Amino acid sequence: MKTESLLNTLTQRIWDYHLMHHELQKSDCIFVLGSNDTRVAERGAELYLAGYAPLLIFSGAVGKLTEGLFDCSEAEHFAKVAIEMGVPESAILIEDKATNTGENISLTMALLAEKGLSPQSYIVVQKPFMERRAFAVFRQYLPDQPLLITSPQIDFKCYPNDIISRDDLINVMVGDLQRIREYPKLGFQIAQPIPDDVWLAFEQLVEMGYNKHLI
Repeated sequence: MKTESLLNTLTQRIWDYHLMHHELQKSDCIFVLGSNDTRVAERGAELYLAGYAPLLIFSGAVGKLTEGLFDCSEAEHFAKVAIEMGVPESAILIEDKATNTGENISLTMALLAEKGLSPQSYIVVQKPFMERRAFAVFRQYLPDQPLLITSPQIDFKCYPNDIISRDDLINVMVGDLQRIREYPKLGFQIAQPIPDDVWLAFEQLVEMGYNKHLI
C-alpha cells in the first residue's frame, strides 16, 4: 500500500506540472494535435461548437501508436469525430503528413499559407500530460503570437482507458518531462523551469521502472 500511495503522489505531481491551466479566449483557430486519443478531437470540437474560433485544424499522420488503430491518418479520423459532433466540414482543415509536434506546426503553417490563411492567435489542443511540452514547441516556432493550450478536462485517475493504460500514461508523462529538460538544448522547444520536487518525482519514477518512454 505504501508503494501505491507513493506512486499516486509522484504521478499526480508530474501530471499537475504538465498542465498549463490557461484561461481560454476566442482565437483565430483551434489547432488539434493528432494522437491515439479521440478525446482530444472531442475537446477541439467542443471548443469550436462553443464559438472559440471559426477554424478547426487537425494535424497528424499515422504514428506508432495509431498504426492499425484507425483506417486513416490521425487528422482524418479526428476530423470524422468532429463532424459527427456537428462541426461543419467547411470549418475543418486537415494536415495528414506530420509525425511530430514540430512537423505539426511547420506543415500546417505551409498548408495555411497555401490556402491564403494567416491566423494570428491559436488554441492548441493536446493530451493533458503533454500540454506543457506542446506549449514549449509551439512557442519555439511561434514566439510572438497569442497561444493558449488546453486538453480534455479529465483528471489523472480517470484518464486511463482501453487505449491508454495507467502504466503507458505514467511512462509517457515521465518521458515528456525528460524531453522538457533536454530538448531546448537541441533547439526543439523553449526552456521551461522544472521545480526540484517535480524532478525528484521523475527520478523516483524512473527508479520504479517507468523508463519506457525515455530518450
